Amino acid sequence: MSEYIQLAHGSGGKLSHDLVQHIMLPAFNNPALALLHDGAQVPVDGLRMAFSTDSYVVKPRFFPGGDIGKLAVCGTVNDVAMNGAIPRYLSAGFIIEEGFPVAELRQVVASMQQAALEAGVTIVTGDTKVVEKGAVDGLYINTSGVGFIPEGVNITPGRVKPGQDVFINGYIGDHSIAVMGQRHGLTLPAEVLSDCAPLTGLVRELLTAIPDIALLRDPTRGGVATTLNEIALQANVGILVEETALPVRPEVQAVCDILGFDPLYLANEGKVIVIADSCHREKIVEVMANHPYGAHGRLIGSVAARPAGQVGLQTVIGGIRLLDMLAGDQLPRIC
Repeated sequence: MSEYIQLAHGSGGKLSHDLVQHIMLPAFNNPALALLHDGAQVPVDGLRMAFSTDSYVVKPRFFPGGDIGKLAVCGTVNDVAMNGAIPRYLSAGFIIEEGFPVAELRQVVASMQQAALEAGVTIVTGDTKVVEKGAVDGLYINTSGVGFIPEGVNITPGRVKPGQDVFINGYIGDHSIAVMGQRHGLTLPAEVLSDCAPLTGLVRELLTAIPDIALLRDPTRGGVATTLNEIALQANVGILVEETALPVRPEVQAVCDILGFDPLYLANEGKVIVIADSCHREKIVEVMANHPYGAHGRLIGSVAARPAGQVGLQTVIGGIRLLDMLAGDQLPRIC
């Protein structure tokens, strides 16, 4: 660990991993936390509850395809859903800078209300704090969510095994590029919008069709490459991704080529990685294709026994490139 916290400690990459491993886990370690999934799975009166929390500091607050309010609802709802749960209730905490425009706050709250309605959740409790001008950058939001896991569903990294398939439900990198373009005043094609969306409906349809899906994970900070590395380490498996199978919007790829970004390390806010036995391949592709948030979904790779804990990219020229975790921070304050 470095002596001081850096922006990259919030990137979801290697430094974030170090922060959790060396500071948080030694202090708070328990069986539910030790899984390091997108949320905790805890028993409640004979049922299994999923519980997750997240804070949102995105800059700018409004961007093509969404805003901080929509992001705060969708991000936490999706984390609960990644546990196989049906999200039910959210809390919302607001830290507001003195002088913040009331009209803008109304707009953010209305966006949260609309996103919660689409996700099928209710915001049932919350808190508001106001701090001196300059103490925060306008508005930060924390949301926590709970939901219950249906019988027969068991989503955990421990169920990821060699021979399974790896899927994603659509284009990657859209969120990061949309936010980055708005932040820096770039004129981007109209197709480049944040993918911010609640995935509750898609996840529910996937689990209804295939209850024994091994793992669900949303590749937010750190992108697909970092998320797959986390899975490979937790499950002690290797993962091989096919470069030609990765769904990247041409407009996003063009921006990445110009600015030197890699779409595999860009944050997403409406994507789910699905890992399941290969016998379910056709059904998963079918379910995704028939849902608005899975229309561009596809099989992108497979799980292997070796090399354990590593992720490889089968390139278009036939070689295999090692995909590591995000080392620094391509775009800070992306969520």
